[in-house]
Amino acid sequence: MMEIKKLRRLPIGVQTFKKMREGDYVYVDKTRYAYELAAQEGYYFLSRPRRFGKSLFLSTLHELYAGNRALFQGLWIEDKWDWSRTNPVIHLSFAQMGYRTLGLEKAIVYELKLLGTHYGISYTTDSHSLQFRELIAHLHEKQGKVVLLIDEYDKPIIDYLERGTIAQAKENQGIMKAFYSVLKDAENHVQFLFITGVSKFSKVSIFSDLNHLTDLTLNPHYSEIVGYTQGELETNFDAYIEATMRSLAIGRERLLALIREWYNGFSWDGTNRLYNPFGILNFFGNGVFRNYWFITGMPTFLVKMMREKGVFEFESQKVSDVSLEKYDLDHLDIVAVMFQTGYLTVREYDLMTGDMVLDYPNREVRDGMYQFILDDLRQRQNGDSSGITVNDLSKAFVRNDLKAVETIINTLFGDLPAPLYEPEGMDKKRGMLLSERFFHGIIHLVFKYLGIFIESEVWTSTGRADSVVQTPTHVYIFEFKYNRSAKAAMDQLLKKGYAEKYRTTNKALVGIAVNFSHVTRRINGWIIKYL
Repeated sequence: MMEIKKLRRLPIGVQTFKKMREGDYVYVDKTRYAYELAAQEGYYFLSRPRRFGKSLFLSTLHELYAGNRALFQGLWIEDKWDWSRTNPVIHLSFAQMGYRTLGLEKAIVYELKLLGTHYGISYTTDSHSLQFRELIAHLHEKQGKVVLLIDEYDKPIIDYLERGTIAQAKENQGIMKAFYSVLKDAENHVQFLFITGVSKFSKVSIFSDLNHLTDLTLNPHYSEIVGYTQGELETNFDAYIEATMRSLAIGRERLLALIREWYNGFSWDGTNRLYNPFGILNFFGNGVFRNYWFITGMPTFLVKMMREKGVFEFESQKVSDVSLEKYDLDHLDIVAVMFQTGYLTVREYDLMTGDMVLDYPNREVRDGMYQFILDDLRQRQNGDSSGITVNDLSKAFVRNDLKAVETIINTLFGDLPAPLYEPEGMDKKRGMLLSERFFHGIIHLVFKYLGIFIESEVWTSTGRADSVVQTPTHVYIFEFKYNRSAKAAMDQLLKKGYAEKYRTTNKALVGIAVNFSHVTRRINGWIIKYL
């Protein structure tokens, strides 16, 4: 009989090292990285998406510098750290501040007041930046050099990226600029500084003034500083893997393959792949494959940016590392924002040139993004939609019901609000160009999403069909036109010989030429030809 291993508690939502260690939770040991960084006594910045373990890592550093050895019993660092050495710690989490209700400046003052009370320090000013300066200097004088840990520094900006709230983001940016400017002249008082965030905004003095701030975001040596590697997953969660195998009646290798497909794939060096802790912990807790991480922070403002720009294709994005290191509130680049927030990750990275290829990290993010975009776009003003889904489209293909395929595609586009086709205030020519790009973007999205259910390829290179769908019995080869004719689409499909590469499949080959009308927002040309 198989031995049933004890299941330790899953740390879902646990962000403090002390609670993690005292509560018998599964803990993935990252203390080697804490030791390496602390030994260098530098100023560091790390950008990672939400719920990726940043807060827990800072909490680990806090307990380390506080000298709480008991919490580190049995961990890598226990016999390597000088436990007689302690430092006062200023630990600020902008995610926990009440800036939405108090305003950012008052929220910072409130947090500094709590720290002042804790350390027995009284301020001589009401200014948040000057109080910060006094706190650092007085702590150094009383207890030694200060350790500064600042978590989610950019949360007061990230929360206001939607159109209509950018002014608040800029106001908060200015407040933060004054606050962080204190650090420029605080080097003699500071032992160690570690700052985390989702993004790296330009024009914030934390980056322009601190010339000796080391950015670890794309440093290959620290690519696994947070998140779970495959080895860490299998070692630390072995009992949960076995329990899930029994629950789903599935073999170990098959289960691990599915877990990798759904939740692995986050990377900052193009080589090492990681699991987002929140997604995998929730999977083990529920035993069901779902979009756990994605649905906790659905990217509404990103979808709005996609609509405004008419861009929905993000697979295989070629960028440079310089373009991703920062972005400006006045010139937000949607690819950079998607990378910073974790919806795109590094698939390939040339360390010599800095060139990258970005893509969705895994099925959870890809599936969640496709579904969210389509659902958001299809919402009518009264909140209703037809209820037709891409899954219905896949079933129609499997049944070889091409009339239903035509109807479903028409319905999907018919659900889209008219303003998406003709953006308000835009000249007719530019509006038509944006509408065509919008149409091709949605078609691309629909067929990529379809690939989650059945084999579907979307080609964008010259000389290949627009979309190809394979079922067990058929290969459907699509060519789409916009405000032209289905005949023109079929002529191109035949002339280019798009079907030839599928001759060896021994499946029925079907060419489908489609024309979409900007005026009626429907298919007005549909030709089917067996090839």
